[in-house]
Amino acid sequence: MTRMKVFGFRMASVVFAVAVVFSGVGVLHSQAPATPPPTANPAQDTKPAPDSKPAADAKKEPEEEADPFAPQPAPALPPGMTGSTTNDPRVGLKPGLYDAGEAAMGLKHVAFLKKPGAFQLGSDNADDPVVQKTLGQLGVGNAAKMPKPMQLVIAQLAFANSDFAFQGTHLFQGNFYGVNFYDISNPAKVSLITSLVCPGGQGDVSVYGNLLFMSVEMPNGRLDCGTQGFLPLPPPEKGHEKERRLPAASPDRFRGVRIFDISNIKNPKQVAAIQTCRGSHTHTLVIDPNDKENVYIYVSGTSFVRQGEELAGCSGEAPDKDPNTSLFRIDVIKVPVAAPQQAKIVSSPRVFIDPRTGALNGLNNGGSHDKGAEKPADTNQCHDITVYSAIGLAAGACSGNGLLLDIRDPIHPKRVDAVNDSNYSYWHSASFSNDGTKVVFTDEWGGGLGARCRATDPNKWGADAIFNLKDDKLSLASYYKMPAAQTDTENCVAHNGSLIPVPGRDIEVQSWYQGGVSVMDFTDAAHPFEIAYFDRGPIDPKKVILGGEWSAYWYNGYIYGSEIARGLDVFKLVPSKFLTQNEIDAANQVHVNELNVQNQQQITWPSQVTVSRAYLDQLQRSQALTPERIATLRKVVEQTKKSHLSAKDLGKLHTVAASVETDATAAKDPADAKRLHALAQILEHPVA
Repeated sequence: MTRMKVFGFRMASVVFAVAVVFSGVGVLHSQAPATPPPTANPAQDTKPAPDSKPAADAKKEPEEEADPFAPQPAPALPPGMTGSTTNDPRVGLKPGLYDAGEAAMGLKHVAFLKKPGAFQLGSDNADDPVVQKTLGQLGVGNAAKMPKPMQLVIAQLAFANSDFAFQGTHLFQGNFYGVNFYDISNPAKVSLITSLVCPGGQGDVSVYGNLLFMSVEMPNGRLDCGTQGFLPLPPPEKGHEKERRLPAASPDRFRGVRIFDISNIKNPKQVAAIQTCRGSHTHTLVIDPNDKENVYIYVSGTSFVRQGEELAGCSGEAPDKDPNTSLFRIDVIKVPVAAPQQAKIVSSPRVFIDPRTGALNGLNNGGSHDKGAEKPADTNQCHDITVYSAIGLAAGACSGNGLLLDIRDPIHPKRVDAVNDSNYSYWHSASFSNDGTKVVFTDEWGGGLGARCRATDPNKWGADAIFNLKDDKLSLASYYKMPAAQTDTENCVAHNGSLIPVPGRDIEVQSWYQGGVSVMDFTDAAHPFEIAYFDRGPIDPKKVILGGEWSAYWYNGYIYGSEIARGLDVFKLVPSKFLTQNEIDAANQVHVNELNVQNQQQITWPSQVTVSRAYLDQLQRSQALTPERIATLRKVVEQTKKSHLSAKDLGKLHTVAASVETDATAAKDPADAKRLHALAQILEHPVA
């Protein structure tokens, strides 16, 4: 296997890189296995990337050492590529933490709530004792040799907000330091219910009934949720400064998936803690329609493999040295709903295997545009997996590849397709269109800590890749990137998002870190475009401060943003030239009791007149019908609404429905044909 030389950082992994290998080494490797195994496929002509640069002279002052978080000069655009536009209201916004300038289109900023005090570092001074204490709790040794800005970024990461889960009127916001529980019964006045302090990052969460699941990957995680972490390793012996060292084995360390009983929302109790070899960077809740007694958790680990002395059976060896290696797999946890304390790993699917040869390292990224990573590198981890049980498939964003998995047997997912792309640096997350005919993958180029949305950053790098999906095969259709240029001090790249349930269209709201929130229409997979946005100015105009929207998800009529440094944002859609009030009203007819975005639910719309108005607006926009025909249909719909579905008007609707179905058959655009067919169904079977 080749080892990719990584200069970008993937949030939690930067802490691993520092806590585990920082010994004065100037370049850190994130997302790399504990030991770089050799190539297991002799047919693949690859070589390990060069080792890290030599350690800086120990006599140099810390400020003189390389700071990977310092703003980097924007490179020239590669030939034939275009970058983000500087002609946009989001360009040039005033910087600031809580007083930054704002720009919005199609979104109204309804509310903002700061992070609770316990979840804030409380200092922007690297010399502050609280910063040094935090680094110590993270297990960072030899911190004095780090540049001070680097110390500050790592300490800030220990309190970073992460992902969301929703249930009823409750929102659960993950954080590297634990979880915050919010009451969102009034989205304009969100209130904190309780805070669960339980460090270990990333703190991604999902919820099912009375159970809350939480991902833990960092080496400071403890079984008892203690905040003290573990003692750093002592300084390395002379001549061994560049050797990769793992944290000392401890029976108190926890890396995996925690399960909490939240029956008493104000007093959550940990009822299980399932250890895994690589920890849990993210996880996915999987619900089997045929199994009501259990739920399943797909665990994606992206960190180093812990030593066998800490967790029996763990191995970071290459497949040719150890066929039971903890690399090249995901883990599946089975959770009995009535007895979650009995949760355990029931399988570790080899989703990267070559079915012809049986080689575990059967996939590679095909080579990347990143400097030092041009040659193909084996894929040995998934970052995020989105399951869509209604169609029996999952989309795995797996570092070097996008995977399509058959999950009809959730314990034994099987790969049915895989793609790679030289424009992609790190496959991060995925979403299906509601009809299952498209998949949107994201590329976390730069790992979330780099400025990757500048005018000179290519629009195909750090972007969304939209694939058509047919007969279990993926085919690339286009790319989409938030179009407004950001500054050198704004970490920005494609990140987490969810569908917005506007009938007749494929629309996704998405976070872009300090690039803010962008809403994309990808109904036409070949021509995606932006229809709404919200953005703030940079947190700091002179240095990169970790911040921006980690996730942006639609939930029951509102969009919630997990702002890494600031807190919690609430937005709602407002009409624009791209979206009508009727379309927004139709989306607001969709309500769910729980939302875990990586467990994608199939959206259905009520057969209501409100929804039919949205279809008519779309048909008018696309000019699928004549203005006269649209006006006639609107008149019939409104008369029916006013008459409260009288028998007389229902009879008219049935007649009109038949003619609309005829229009659907004659439609030239497949999207319009679907809209007309859906409209005909509403007219045939309307409900109040």
